[in-house]
Amino acid sequence: MTTKKNSPKSETKEKKVKKVKKEKENPIVKLRIRVRAYENKILDTSVKQIIDTALRYDAKIIGPIPLPTEIKKYTVNRASFVFKDAREQFEIRIHKRVIDILNPNQKTIEALTNLSLPSGVDIDVKMM
Repeated sequence: MTTKKNSPKSETKEKKVKKVKKEKENPIVKLRIRVRAYENKILDTSVKQIIDTALRYDAKIIGPIPLPTEIKKYTVNRASFVFKDAREQFEIRIHKRVIDILNPNQKTIEALTNLSLPSGVDIDVKMM
């Protein structure tokens, strides 16, 4: 009497199906915090403050991930009339960081909303 064993391909399909079912049962909720500022030192201190607050409530954190600095350049004539070749250039640099918090609980979200950060720091929070 011979018995047929499942081929390795069919076993992997079953594992994949089980894995997909588990993901559907427990979806990963992600809180994405995007922080922007003109000065990188102020930005880094506020990011550290956000991370410390999240770690205090045992949240799993990914980041801070530095995003490319956005540079806006402006060219202005120095003279008002004849001297067109005399110009000045100014630029504004916007530094950005992204922090992901996986499966945040209610206390973590509440603590993050009550944070007081320095002026000049812009925060965008999204639930994903």
